[in-house]
Amino acid sequence: MPAARYKRVLLKLSGEALMGDLAFGISQEMLAYVAGEIQSIYDLGVELAVVVGGGNIFRGVSASSHGMERTSADHMGMLATIMNSLALQDALEKSGIQTRVQTAISMHEVAEPYIRRRAARHLERGRVVIFAAGTGNPYFTTDTAAVLRAQEIHAEVLFKATKVDGVYDADPVDNPDAGSPRLARNDTRNTDISDRYIEDGSYARIQNVILGYTIPMISSKAGISKFKVYGGVQNLYTFTNYTGYDPEIGSYQQNTLLTGIDAGRYPMPRTYTLGINIEF
Repeated sequence: MPAARYKRVLLKLSGEALMGDLAFGISQEMLAYVAGEIQSIYDLGVELAVVVGGGNIFRGVSASSHGMERTSADHMGMLATIMNSLALQDALEKSGIQTRVQTAISMHEVAEPYIRRRAARHLERGRVVIFAAGTGNPYFTTDTAAVLRAQEIHAEVLFKATKVDGVYDADPVDNPDAGSPRLARNDTRNTDISDRYIEDGSYARIQNVILGYTIPMISSKAGISKFKVYGGVQNLYTFTNYTGYDPEIGSYQQNTLLTGIDAGRYPMPRTYTLGINIEF
């Protein structure tokens, strides 16, 4: 059996993934398939937490766009995620995997309330933990909840297994013109600090190259004992896959929240130097 690369993982599943070929609700065949895939991860000894969406039952943002009050719509969406979480718990426990559902909205007769230390203890004891009801707050998606819970339980990695292949400024299913969010300061869409912009910043740089040559023929009449010409290049070339200006960056305007973001920075200049050195 191969060794797991990560010890603690959070998996984000979309509610729509549980529909299978259905137009609405939960497909038992798809539920069993997802449970089997989760079991293959569990059998590697990985401590696994799951966040499930509720779009197969109810989408709060869609309902609010049709006139429903957004807070009420989002609360209904949270209940949909709880229904999906209970269904997934049932499928996992049928496979012999001990599972706990923790909800951000208290409903003690149905599931545990979300308590960070208790969730961590469940994971340490080899149980799968399903986080339901998002963050418990309206206006926040289950993707946000997944990132929040991953941070809180100190997950090493978050996997997003949804039908959308990235982060967009609108729903790409409803809006074919949806694009990636724009990174801008004081942006009301809260895209200023986003892991959407994290890249591998490793690099190797040829920093300084200097070449010189001393001309052997010296004019005794002019009293020249040494005549040397030289040329140099600073920042000749940087080997990196980073797509920004410069991988060697720090904080912007002393703002620690922007450490590692090259906002407002200029490319590292390449400087050429030519000269002569004469000794008499």
